[in-house]
Amino acid sequence: MGGIQLIFVGTGGGRFATLTQKRRTGGIRIVSENLHIHMDPGPGALIYSLNMKLNPQKVKAILVSHCHPDHYSDAEIFVEAMTRGMIRRRGILAAPRSVLQGNEVCGPAISKYHQQMPEKVIETKPGASFCIDDMQVIAGKARHTDLDAVGYRLKTRDVGDIGYTSDTEYFEGIGKPYEGVRVLLLCVMRPSGEPWKGHMTPEDAVKIVEEVGPEMVVATHFGMKMSCF
Repeated sequence: MGGIQLIFVGTGGGRFATLTQKRRTGGIRIVSENLHIHMDPGPGALIYSLNMKLNPQKVKAILVSHCHPDHYSDAEIFVEAMTRGMIRRRGILAAPRSVLQGNEVCGPAISKYHQQMPEKVIETKPGASFCIDDMQVIAGKARHTDLDAVGYRLKTRDVGDIGYTSDTEYFEGIGKPYEGVRVLLLCVMRPSGEPWKGHMTPEDAVKIVEEVGPEMVVATHFGMKMSCF
């Protein structure tokens, strides 16, 4: 994708995909010439990154979408890598309230100790906007069992925008934050005919794609019931 690489450190999601690691749950590394971002560093993100020769110390920003282990479990160790072993205030940690402070059903997932070291800690909620160097990031609404869950839109200057829904069920207006993105990343955990509250099926994905109209679509975060296993 032009001057940006999307590297899938894992394409699995959900409890049993996490437990088996058949498709790994390491999240997504976004790499440009001068910027590394790791999105949703779940179990195995560190080890798989090292195996793929993706230096965790190059990460400038960590984005977490919600407070479930398959999306956050390696976030603290990535903070340690980003801050050069917790000795240098560096980088950005962006995550919703559930991850940073906790809410009625889950969290917090990242300790106060780790939150004190990035240069910026940003609480993300739908509509929130911030910059990582010259890349603008906008949080989009998700509807999941973590009520604070968000997706992300990454606005790049040179190659177009990237949208990431995270875990969500379909709802009216879900596509609006991602309209016009060049690449849309969809977390499609459940197979056709087997919906599960808070998650997406291929039928839901098709409806979102029709609303958004991206140039390219990538499905990821597959649960164990998906035929790709």
